[in-house]
Amino acid sequence: MRIHLYLSLIPEALIASHLPPEEFGAYIAVGSKKRSRGQALFFEVDPNFESDYLPVAELEERCQPHPDGSPRHSAYLSIYRVLEHVPIRQLGKLYLVTDDGMVLGLDRGEFVPEPDRKYHLYQEFCPVGPRVASLLNPYDFGKFITDRSQPVSVPRIVFAGLRLEKLAQDPNDADVENLPYYNIEHLRDCLRELTAKGDKPVKTVIRRLPGDILYRTIRNGFYVADQEDFAFYQMPPREALEDEYYLWWRSAQTTFGG
Repeated sequence: MRIHLYLSLIPEALIASHLPPEEFGAYIAVGSKKRSRGQALFFEVDPNFESDYLPVAELEERCQPHPDGSPRHSAYLSIYRVLEHVPIRQLGKLYLVTDDGMVLGLDRGEFVPEPDRKYHLYQEFCPVGPRVASLLNPYDFGKFITDRSQPVSVPRIVFAGLRLEKLAQDPNDADVENLPYYNIEHLRDCLRELTAKGDKPVKTVIRRLPGDILYRTIRNGFYVADQEDFAFYQMPPREALEDEYYLWWRSAQTTFGG
């Protein structure tokens, strides 16, 4: 049986499996007996990459079929400091899983900066989970947060850009266009503070991942960054979500979170 290697982001783990991505995503979300529910984000990883830290050399030994010949759904190889030890170049598609097991795969896309956009809102996923406002575009934010000369940094990070609508230009704008964030006034204050202080390009809005992922708040896509590399995984446009990926999109709309 073919062995797949997956990097789970929530929670962080390196997992081997005989299941292809769509089946693995459904298994992680709802289990084999459909008795649990939970969203998932994971990358498919090149199973042939080498590591001095992660036990990838034991892949075939650790991911054996069951005695009856059935495929092994998951064999955990590591649950600690996984992302920092998997080079970005080894990451394949990113899969977004709803809490009832619908799976959407994202390919890498071309990152195009938006020089006229003043404010950004980012949700970090791994290895930390705050939601932060920033004056930095995604590329620069990734370089900033992985700069080990900074007082607070991580070696590598996965994050997403979130919708701000008109607040992206003016935090005082009255029209928030039904943004689903539970404390808009606090968000406005964080954006104002970025400009008022001027000495720090990021401001924490929420200190941890606030419950389930509201996929409809993802503005453009997901990013992986470190000091040497950068990757962008673009969300399909709304028209494609409502047409080509309708079943996944409908499932994503039933998820509620903070």
